[in-house]
Amino acid sequence: MFKKFLMFLLLSLSLSVSAAQKINGAGATFPYPIYSKWFSEYQKTHADVEFNYQSIGSGGGIKQVLAQTVDFGATDAPMTDEELKSAKTPIRHIPTVLGAVTVAYNVKGIDAGLKLDGETVANIFHGKITKWNDAAIAKLNPKAKLPATDILVVRRSDGSGTTAVFSTFLAEVSTEWKEKIGAGKNINWPAGIGAKGNEGVTAMVAQTDGAVGYVELAYALNNKLNTAAVKNKKGEFIAPSVDSISKSATSVKDFNGDLRISVINAEGKGVYPISSFTWILLPENKDSAPLKEVRAFLGWALKDGQKFASELHYAPLPKKMAEALVKTLK
Repeated sequence: MFKKFLMFLLLSLSLSVSAAQKINGAGATFPYPIYSKWFSEYQKTHADVEFNYQSIGSGGGIKQVLAQTVDFGATDAPMTDEELKSAKTPIRHIPTVLGAVTVAYNVKGIDAGLKLDGETVANIFHGKITKWNDAAIAKLNPKAKLPATDILVVRRSDGSGTTAVFSTFLAEVSTEWKEKIGAGKNINWPAGIGAKGNEGVTAMVAQTDGAVGYVELAYALNNKLNTAAVKNKKGEFIAPSVDSISKSATSVKDFNGDLRISVINAEGKGVYPISSFTWILLPENKDSAPLKEVRAFLGWALKDGQKFASELHYAPLPKKMAEALVKTLK
């Protein structure tokens, strides 16, 4: 009798596992830490849903959602009008949290507290500033003892929303960068070596003396990388933090319609200037069972999930925006 009961129990468990709704997503590495946390927490109360998210970069996420090989995509760089027009079904951008792209560095002799303005950052990544004791860096940090170490620029090798955010900031603060290099998920870098994903850039900077790269805040903090305070529109040198990221969204008032909103180099006191929303790309196919589950998950993420943002170094959405998005999903 016990053996029959055990077999019945095992059969029931296998059926429940096999009946789980599998949800496939792909895209940005920028929000991967918070999305992983959300998937884990959500499945504690929704064991019948199983998420598989590929952290492959925003460019890859857009390609896969357009090819309809995933149930949802994720990006830090909104899709272009041309990309949206090419979609087989309408795709909606759902902001999930705000994050920061940091200028992370690893230089013996330079501890936390480095200050950089946009023009100097642009010249470093342009390959024009090649030493850490360059006069432009020294002028912004008069009390620092800067070493004559060579600068190694580390940047993304894959199509990246993080690259789009960072290069958009550089294009706004440097006319030369805007005219010669531009902004986007893929750009022709004038200097440096490439690495794949936020993970790859973080690892390269962490293991190389003299290296500087751009990575999402959670990756920098979790790997104990120093990050620069960057000059904002008010002339303040602001370090990336949950508070300074949150302040970048205070200017957003309209939470309906097209939500491809940029807060890069936003106005305001205390604003960290390289901040951005990150988005889930949600196809509007109401009859799809997986997409119904994705909408249910997003409803949870926009309400209960926001409380996990700060501990992972993201800024939660403004409350009114989150509430409006929940209504939109319904």
